[in-house]
Amino acid sequence: MGQAVEITTETFDEAIKEGVSLVDFWAPWCGPCRMVAPTVEDLAKAYEGKVSVCKVNVDENQELASRFGVRSIPTILFFKNGAQVDSVVGLQPKQKFEEKLDALIAA
Repeated sequence: MGQAVEITTETFDEAIKEGVSLVDFWAPWCGPCRMVAPTVEDLAKAYEGKVSVCKVNVDENQELASRFGVRSIPTILFFKNGAQVDSVVGLQPKQKFEEKLDALIAA
């Protein structure tokens, strides 16, 4: 069953280089991050085999957060073949993520 994969600065580029990826930048102390986490896990299951769903702990990977200009969390970044193509900051309904992923898969 699909689940979000925790990635680090060292594994990031390899994890997102092919296909569509959703990357959740979060921290354990962040209330809104904990609220969006079940949605991210649901998306990992629903899009298994179609989308790489990953999580980056910003406390442990500050270099990545800085590289992508993450200033608020949760920040969800969308990638296609290694290139960032979209982003969402803050709590959003699951449908918004699904719309973005469906559009990226279809493109």
